[in-house]
Formats: sequence, structure tokens, C-alpha cells
Amino acid sequence: MSGSQLKYKHFNIPGHVHELTFSCYKRQPLLNLDRAYQYLVPAINIARAKHRFALMAYVFMPEHIHLLLFPKGETYSISSILKSIKQSSSRRIINHIREKNPSAMKMMQTGLKQPKFRFWQDGGGYDRNYWSTDEIWNQVNYIHNNPVRRELVDCVTDWKWSSAKDWILDVDGPLKIDKNMVG
Repeated sequence: MSGSQLKYKHFNIPGHVHELTFSCYKRQPLLNLDRAYQYLVPAINIARAKHRFALMAYVFMPEHIHLLLFPKGETYSISSILKSIKQSSSRRIINHIREKNPSAMKMMQTGLKQPKFRFWQDGGGYDRNYWSTDEIWNQVNYIHNNPVRRELVDCVTDWKWSSAKDWILDVDGPLKIDKNMVG
């Protein structure tokens, strides 16, 4: 089974924190444009209101995203949360690229009749569940260290598209963080 055919199971267990990781089509650096990140922020905020989850940490990398979130309801669907974020943001990003940089559309061609173009890799991404405070803090640190590990910046607080500044410098980043959710 190829990577694009793998189906990950989501465990929608009340009280669990979820680290969601999802990638751009063929893990290409399609998020390199600030405009793409700017379309992702409102998509996450709309999904947060619609699906009632707290956002504890995030990082937007050039070709993938990490979100650490806590669903507030007893019943919820991680698949529905991901679908809300991915569909809304991809529609806007693809339209922007089609209008401003049509030659870049080649990077998103699927070779299929439908969909002809894809911004996000097909599927539900990767979902890891956490319930202990230590595990949650380990994931917050892991997420924030992504840009440093990749040598995109020297310090975690230098990466604009991350919640590191929120946690370390108490400075608001592009997305509001629900700090009271981490003990």
C-alpha cells in the first residue's frame, strides 16, 4: 500500500488532546507563500468555532502543518475538523495561485479528471492522541522546534508561523492560543 493510500484511524476520545499533522500535495513546499498561511489562519478559526476545539500549539512549515488541539465536546470528529480546515483553505489558495501565478498550478496537478488540482495531500493526515500533561508539553516543544530542526531559523521564536512566541514571549501570533488548556 503506498503512502497516499494509507488510511489513518482517528480516535475521537473525549478528554484527549490531538496532534494533527497534514501535508501539502506530494509534500511539496506549497505553503512557502505568506498568502497561503494567511488563508490557513481563517480556515482554522472557522473550524475552531464550528467544531468547538481549543488550539494549544501549532506550526506551519513550508510543506506540512502541525496542530495541537483539544475538542471541547463529548462527541466530535477529527476527520470533520480536518476536512473543514483543508477544504476551506485549499479552495482559497488554489484560486489565488490560479489568478496570481498560473504556472505554479502544475505543481498541484493530479492527472485525474476530478480533482484536477490538489493543494493538500489526500487523506486524513496523521493524528496522535495525548492525555498526560507531560506528553502534551513534549508535543508543544516538538511542534515549536520543527523550524529549528529544519534549520529555517536559529530560535523557535524567530519562526512567524508558530505558537512559540505566544508561549515563550507572551506575544500573540497569527492564531489565538488557548493557554489555559495546558496544565
